[in-house]
Amino acid sequence: MSPLASHFGDHLNELRRRVTMAFGAVVLCSIIAYVFSRQITELLVVPLFQASPTLSGLVYTNLTEAFVSYLKISVLVGIIAAFPIILYQSWAFVAPGLHRHEKKAVLVVVFWATLLFLFGVGFAYLVIMPQALSFLMSFAGENLEALPKLDSYLTFVVRSSLAFGLAFEIPFLMVAAGKTGLATRVYFVRQRKYFYLAIVLLSFLLAAGDVVSTVLLALPLFVLYELALLIMLVFK
Repeated sequence: MSPLASHFGDHLNELRRRVTMAFGAVVLCSIIAYVFSRQITELLVVPLFQASPTLSGLVYTNLTEAFVSYLKISVLVGIIAAFPIILYQSWAFVAPGLHRHEKKAVLVVVFWATLLFLFGVGFAYLVIMPQALSFLMSFAGENLEALPKLDSYLTFVVRSSLAFGLAFEIPFLMVAAGKTGLATRVYFVRQRKYFYLAIVLLSFLLAAGDVVSTVLLALPLFVLYELALLIMLVFK
């Protein structure tokens, strides 16, 4: 075997090991989440009952729906909980090829990327969900009764939280693009209005069309966008 093939094989084995460890972290976190799936579900339905105090409860329409719902929620919560580990395994894979100062920079990036992700998830649950659910439940009336299904509701909440967490990665992606040369700060400044429009559209979709929730999501994303521009200016 040639040295090049051997070197490539070593990298492939290391990549496989890191992917396996990241996947294992998701599986482990999902198993732990399933053990506490009932408590997690009770926590996730709090915004719904706050939005509609007269709601008697959620329903499921087939025998396996509750079990499958708990499984799905466990996996999605497992992904969210394992996100820092996934980032660390990504860093550990590229770290051997980096200089010492580059390793420190990547660690800082991983820290802030994790913090932004968790902040986005928390912001979705604590701020956006109550507003969005109040809007969606407002369509119920004398001739229209809301009967939220367990699976649909839990999937909506967790997927939305996951999407918000990823949306809050915008500054991280901008700074990373600047550092790798994919885009410059000048580009992001010149294209600001188009990115702002994209943020509004993304916020509208994630907020399920609720205007108040759209504004509540778009405003912090605007701030994060400008913060990313400031970071790119300071560390250019």
